[in-house]
Amino acid sequence: GRPIANTEMYVLDDRLQPVPIGVPGELYIGGEGLARGYLNRPELTAERFVPHPFRAGARVYRTGDWVRYLPDANLEFLGRRDQQVKVRGFRVELGEVEAALRGYPGVREAVATVREDAPGDKRLVAYVVADKSPAASEWRRFLQARLPDYMVPSAFMDLPALPLTANGKIDRSALPVPTVAREAETVVPRTEDEQRLAEIFAQVLRLDQVGIHDNFFELGG
Repeated sequence: GRPIANTEMYVLDDRLQPVPIGVPGELYIGGEGLARGYLNRPELTAERFVPHPFRAGARVYRTGDWVRYLPDANLEFLGRRDQQVKVRGFRVELGEVEAALRGYPGVREAVATVREDAPGDKRLVAYVVADKSPAASEWRRFLQARLPDYMVPSAFMDLPALPLTANGKIDRSALPVPTVAREAETVVPRTEDEQRLAEIFAQVLRLDQVGIHDNFFELGG
């Protein structure tokens, strides 16, 4: 959407500088209708109502919403800032991943989350409700054209519906453990070196079997 009359909206980075069109940032709101703060909560007021980056003496409200400007000047909501996670040293905006997933034809709902099904093994997983979900390799090709490599999920699951809480929100804790869906028949190792590598891959990926043509990253690595 767009701001209403007498309302200012800014999409800023961590240094309170404007980001380019199409680049995600945090939404800050200012203008004549801005509240003075939270009643009897000075700490929260100081955290959320910050000095205006472009006008002395004024303030803006830090919403915590992760958004981006579209070419037509509309704002697109991507998610909450607290949905940012770290995977292998990279900061990932789950809302941006979900927005990219929903851009695939036929996708009705999508959610991205970080799972740690084994201690120390964090991985980004996508859950999709679609008319016809593509293979994992097609998902990767589609997302790699729109996201940095580190924001492309390592696993994809097609669900008939996303689990919901009693309040109608997505129940991330009820999302199933992802399974590996191979797109071709597994070719077993034929040499000692192939066997050694397959065993290492299987151990790292916690799989029963890895074939010589399997892609380490497409299996969740």
